Amino acid sequence: EPPPRFANLAELLDDLGGVAPDRVCYDPPPGRATKADLIRLHEVKLYELVDGTLVEKPMGRPESYLAFELGRVLGNFVHAHDLGFVTGADDLIEVRPDIVRGPDVSFTSWLKRPDRTVGSEAIAQEIPDLAVEVLSRSNTPKEIARKLGEYFRGGVRVGWVIDHRRRAADVYTAPGAK
Repeated sequence: EPPPRFANLAELLDDLGGVAPDRVCYDPPPGRATKADLIRLHEVKLYELVDGTLVEKPMGRPESYLAFELGRVLGNFVHAHDLGFVTGADDLIEVRPDIVRGPDVSFTSWLKRPDRTVGSEAIAQEIPDLAVEVLSRSNTPKEIARKLGEYFRGGVRVGWVIDHRRRAADVYTAPGAK
């Protein structure tokens, strides 16, 4: 059995982007979670799989409402122009074999699905063209920076970070590049 990656909980939390300990699932223990665990628990709570650790994806009513409205408007445009499809926070996307994220809203072009279907797999393999994160109070800047880096390394072309408290939207075309 390989030695643990972290000497203590603080190192793990820092690696995850400074998330609060109550967002880390302990069943299965951090570092031991699998895609099967993520799918099993997905019916109960929104989690993302980050290097073998399930991290809760917090979303309150204001964030959920804003993500839904963004998805509705974006989806209407995408549908009207037959560009692809739009999904919400419960769509799991494998950005790396050990990283599965659920952007609050995402757009995937038909160019990535030439069969012009959305697909029915529990964890999608196609990286979306656009990944949108609506900030919750418990999201940290370091966590969002990590997510953006993962999205772009996975093949996302554009990332939006929406901060409804500031009434601001940041658009990224590369990690850290607004």
